[in-house]
Amino acid sequence: MPVQIFNNNFVPLSEKTLAQWATVPPAIAGDTMNRQNVMAGRISPLSPGMNMAGQARTVSTLAGDNAALHEVIKHLQPHEVLVIDAGNYDDRAVWGGILNTRAKLRGVNGIVLDGAARDAAEMREMKVPVYLSALSPAGPHKGWGGSINDRISCGGIAVSPGDIILGDDDGVTVVPLARADAILQASLERMAYEKDVLEKLASGADVSNLFPKPEVEIIN
Repeated sequence: MPVQIFNNNFVPLSEKTLAQWATVPPAIAGDTMNRQNVMAGRISPLSPGMNMAGQARTVSTLAGDNAALHEVIKHLQPHEVLVIDAGNYDDRAVWGGILNTRAKLRGVNGIVLDGAARDAAEMREMKVPVYLSALSPAGPHKGWGGSINDRISCGGIAVSPGDIILGDDDGVTVVPLARADAILQASLERMAYEKDVLEKLASGADVSNLFPKPEVEIIN
């Protein structure tokens, strides 16, 4: 079965815009999208302190098979984030130290894997942000196909090539490329608002009027 490669080209973000996105936490971006486009909690960082921002290069594999992952490496461009739909299959690793090294040499900004990886200690030393749903020592099969540059599902969220992928200790958020400009502006405004609230709290100001007030019933 062949690996299918789709011709879904996208315009890379400028360095300036990518640098702005790198300041936006996934939680902030998710809030500005009505608390949506946030990957499931199973997609978590391999190590604490990881931060990631870049455009998605997508790949889909069959359960336990990583043939498409070996093929996608040569399609990776600097500053991209490789987003892998491995079917949330946790019993066989499709990613590991060798593939991670090859991706690092391509200059990627991170890896997001809805599935299992191995060689965890080795990958932690590489300092490439890796987000995944599981670890397993079991090695993969090869040769069963897959797809590259197609729309996929990762962590329960649709991801298209070129979408902005944000990651930190909280997890991963996906910003659709078609909405990126508006979401970036809204995120920067939200960050400024939250900074102002924290400064007011630090100064002892009463900010209770900024938050919703639930209806309260006193029970004696």
